[in-house]
This record gives sequence, C-alpha cells and structure tokens, in this order.
Amino acid sequence: MAKVPTLSNLKPPRGSRHRKVRVGRGMGSKLGKTAGAGNKGQQSRRGYSRRPGFEGGQMPLHRRLPKRGFSSPFPKSFAVVNVESLNAFAAGDTVTPETLNTRGIVRAVRDRVKILGDGELKIALTVRAHAFSKSAEEKIAQAGGTIEILK
Repeated sequence: MAKVPTLSNLKPPRGSRHRKVRVGRGMGSKLGKTAGAGNKGQQSRRGYSRRPGFEGGQMPLHRRLPKRGFSSPFPKSFAVVNVESLNAFAAGDTVTPETLNTRGIVRAVRDRVKILGDGELKIALTVRAHAFSKSAEEKIAQAGGTIEILK
C-alpha cells in the first residue's frame, strides 16, 4: 500500500531534480580544461552571445536578399464572411459583427468584417458590415435584403 503524501513526507518526483553540472573543475569531471566551450575564438569566451541572424561576419541572409514592396505599420485586417454562412440567420434578422461573433462565424469583434459573395443567400436580411464585395451586395439585394456600411 502506497503512503499518502502529507506535508511531512513530501518529495519531488524521481528524476525531476539532479545535481548541477560543475564545469571547469578538473580533467576528471568530463568538463575540465575548456569547460565544453571548445578551443579559442569568440564563442569560447565568457559572456559571448551572438545577435539573431549573425553569420560569423558573413553578410547575413536578411541583408543579402533584395527588399521589395511595402508593409503598412497599421494594416487593415478583415474578418471574412461569405454570403452563404448568413443563411444561419432567420429571415428579417439584422446581421452585425457582434451577432456574427456570438454565432461563432467571426472570432474577434475587434476585426473589421467584410462580406464576400461566395455561395447563395436564400433569405432577406439587413447586413451591417465594414465592407462588401460587389457580388455580395448583388446577392443580398437579390434576396430582398439591405446592406449598411459601418465606419
């Protein structure tokens, strides 16, 4: 029968704790002399740490590759919803980013929502979103619904 652990006989699990390796303490310790750092050179010195992307003085990859294009520091990200997934709502409902989020169609409410025209819409809805594709606008209008663009 196993002992019930109490505060008086607590022990760490076997193998979870082991003695610290003492480096540079003689040839008999397996890590004497160069203490596992190899022979000479910048990397064998104490306190050496290379910066990310350093290639030993060779021109690093991020500087060898050509730079092209532009990345906006403030990108506009859209949560994309297809017209077909709006069939989950009842006819006459108002679809907003919040209702899409509660239904699990859109993950984050902080994203802007864009409605795309993939699929077929079978019911008339009032759809409020930040952006619409042309085909989505046409399909919502065809089904008898209306669109409202949010700021």
